[in-house]
Amino acid sequence: MEKSAENASPLWHRALERYGEELGRNEDHQTIHEVHSLDDLLNHMNTIQTTPSGYRQTLISMNRLAPKFKFVDDFSAIMALTFGVDATLTTIAWGTIRLILTLAVSAGDNLQDILDMFEELSLTLPRFRVYENTLPMSHQLEGALIDVYAEVICFYARTIHLFRDNPHVRFRLNAWERLLGDFSRTTMRINRLSSVVESEADLACMRLDEHKYKQVIELMDNFSTKSNEDNQHGAKYHQIPFLLNTKFSGRESLISTIARTLEPGKTSSNRLVALFGMGGIGKTQLALQYVHQSVKIYDVILWIAADNTITVGRSFQDAAQGLQLYEIPDDIQDSAAAIWKVKHWLSTTSTRWLIVFDNAGDLKALKTAWPTGPHGSILLTTRDFDVANIPAARCLHVEAFDDTEGSMMLLKQVGVNPTDASNKEHATVITQAFGGLPLALSQIGGFIAQRRLPLKDFIGLYERYTAEIDGRKTVQDDYEHTLSTVWDASFQKLPETAAMLLNLLVFLDPDGVDEEIFLQGSRTESLNPKFDFIAHYMDLNDAEQPLLQTALISKTMEQPVITVHRLIQSAALHRLPTLDRPRYFDVAIQLLSWGFPDTWSKDVDHQVSAWKRCEKCLPHIKHISKLYRKHDIRPTNLQQYAELLLSCSWYLYERETYDVAGNLVYDAIQTFEDKSILAFASALDLAGLIDLDLCRPSLALKPFTEALEIRKAQLGPDDPFVASSLNNIALAHTEMGNLEEAYATHQQATGIRLRANSDRIGNSYSNMASLLLRMGKPDEAEMMLTRCPSLKDFTDETFLSTGNPRFSGDMVLLSRIRLRQGRVDDALRLASKALAFRQKLMGNRLKTCDSLYDVACILYLQGHLVIAIDFLEQLVDISESLSEGGGQLARALYKLSVLYAEKGTAAESEACKSRAIEIRGRLRPEDKDAPFDEDSFSKLTLWML
Repeated sequence: MEKSAENASPLWHRALERYGEELGRNEDHQTIHEVHSLDDLLNHMNTIQTTPSGYRQTLISMNRLAPKFKFVDDFSAIMALTFGVDATLTTIAWGTIRLILTLAVSAGDNLQDILDMFEELSLTLPRFRVYENTLPMSHQLEGALIDVYAEVICFYARTIHLFRDNPHVRFRLNAWERLLGDFSRTTMRINRLSSVVESEADLACMRLDEHKYKQVIELMDNFSTKSNEDNQHGAKYHQIPFLLNTKFSGRESLISTIARTLEPGKTSSNRLVALFGMGGIGKTQLALQYVHQSVKIYDVILWIAADNTITVGRSFQDAAQGLQLYEIPDDIQDSAAAIWKVKHWLSTTSTRWLIVFDNAGDLKALKTAWPTGPHGSILLTTRDFDVANIPAARCLHVEAFDDTEGSMMLLKQVGVNPTDASNKEHATVITQAFGGLPLALSQIGGFIAQRRLPLKDFIGLYERYTAEIDGRKTVQDDYEHTLSTVWDASFQKLPETAAMLLNLLVFLDPDGVDEEIFLQGSRTESLNPKFDFIAHYMDLNDAEQPLLQTALISKTMEQPVITVHRLIQSAALHRLPTLDRPRYFDVAIQLLSWGFPDTWSKDVDHQVSAWKRCEKCLPHIKHISKLYRKHDIRPTNLQQYAELLLSCSWYLYERETYDVAGNLVYDAIQTFEDKSILAFASALDLAGLIDLDLCRPSLALKPFTEALEIRKAQLGPDDPFVASSLNNIALAHTEMGNLEEAYATHQQATGIRLRANSDRIGNSYSNMASLLLRMGKPDEAEMMLTRCPSLKDFTDETFLSTGNPRFSGDMVLLSRIRLRQGRVDDALRLASKALAFRQKLMGNRLKTCDSLYDVACILYLQGHLVIAIDFLEQLVDISESLSEGGGQLARALYKLSVLYAEKGTAAESEACKSRAIEIRGRLRPEDKDAPFDEDSFSKLTLWML
């Protein structure tokens, strides 16, 4: 019975797919489809005119070979008659033969050998002439025919590959020997399969006369049924190379998702899960845990090491042997045959099977080995994003453990009490240090357990012996890699720009690198030309792609922010040659300098407009300063590095992060090699301002004075930068109570700014107004403040809408002027607005504390005792959380003590008094016996913050 092309068996399509995978080249496909029959083949070969006479004589023998090809013709005719498919199957057979002969003719030497092979191969094909008019079709016969056909055309495809890959005779000898071995195994398989075809053909013909052969047919059917039952339902084979990890921990949600998706009873034909993630993240262990949990629900489990073509072939050879699919001993050595046998068995069996492709990294090898079948499930682990995104029911991104999961895994590895609070605390610290990477925690847990180390001692030991510990492998670990080697293969495959980008990421914070840092920060003429690719969006994305594909970095679709696991970053640093490190450090400095304004060549005010850029770059400054100290990595341009630290310190100062700003500016001062330049003067100036804001005005005077002398030497006595230094010195004198000296110095600064027509003149007027208020002259202070050009026509709302912190200071000053003038309501309104502004812009920092105190004091003056206490209690909560908040805390406690006493809550009053005195004695030992009054506690904070 003839089938239409539309109804052709899908088994034929799989045979053609296998052929296509073996052949590979698209141009060969086109050439093959030009020949449709034996006559076409002979006509084509007779047209060859340029062949040397010796080979032409060989081609003449084609006429004698034609009868042998008749067996191929018979076989092709049966296929075309029985299966239809628009003669595609026969075209491939004849077209492939034509291409092999053409290649053999052009290559020489092997043409006669090829013709001999064709003759021998044709003799192995099944004989159909006696059945050509009566042959019925059955499922068994169809399957046997497909097997024969696939063996023939796939051998043809491998022969084409031999000529394509080895066009020169001298390089073809070894390959030819391999092809001869392949041919021998192929003919044995075809002989066996042809016997099956002929047997099935005989049986099919008997069925036409069922009455005559009824008993024989029943016997044959019984044999077939018993054989199928033995092969299908009786198959039990679990090929699992690793034992169950008894210390496996966590991942319950992922295992549950895998189990639901791969459930054998589901009707879906797409029971496939791909586990994707970087090396060491635990993909193999996760797959192994699921496999061991599922041995009772799968009759057959095959574990395929899918790293490359060789490991895939070996795993399939083991699977074929375990499933007892070999009939000829020599077949055991043929990986291609093993893959075909296992795939064919999986596609036809009714047995419930699971196949695991572990560490799949070769997409071509994976496609060759990919199985099908209605009763199967597939689990895949890979570092390759492209492999993970083959058509799959679920692609699960396996990520690092959080602190809880990671610490539990570590405690399980070490074998200590997981409920002990101290153990959990130390395990959490270790987990955080290693970013929750399962490989690291497993390796470290084994190291600690083997040496009976206390958990609390490990981090210190690791910092001293990082390389040695990373390279050690625990005895019980089946995983082949250590932290020293786990990413080596991925690193080695990276293209040049991807490798350069990964090396550059070593010098940036691993938890988030905004792409804008690359694209904007690279817009400098001094950038090394080799890094031009980071300046262009498409080139940068091209460099990222291999890193994303191998899970060495991550990037969300929502935001262009790159993250890299800190252990990958550490491994990349260790691989980076020492001589190359300064070059990458220099580029990182240039990129990050984009984020911060220049504060030493321009006399500028607050740089609030640049804060967003600064915030993007801030984590990376902390990171490279750590590399500078811990790993002793030095840039080639120390001056540029010091300037970066300085500009970042100015930003942190503006954000009132005084402790970090102080540490960074100290590092900058130590790094500057030239101590006579304006940038160094700016660093001294900032160090003094930090001391001043922390209520250490006497300490601030020294750096202020040194900065003044440098600026005078570089710029002359009438430069606006000199006025800035004088202004700062005057502020220090104001806080120290040297009011006359402060006044004279402010006048000098104001005169310079007026002569220079500086836009910072408003800063001089504002500081002079603050001084006049402290001198007890509120009306003069108001007149001075109104001279500020930027404050003319300002309303309260205008103050708030500017977003500039300086204007909130002016509002605080005006509030205090109003309070001195007796205009308490106006004072409260202004102080409240300044408080709201500072909380919104700066959060809970020192200046917010200062404004809370102002508002509380005015509320108390108005008789709102309880509300004033609420504000002071809020101030206490905030200042207790600030490392530099001691002065604000002591003053607030003093005020609370007074207000609690007035309220009649003596116990609270005494508690606040005791704490206030204790803190004052710690901050200013010289005042430990001072009176318990507002003046003594006001010395702990600035007059005007």
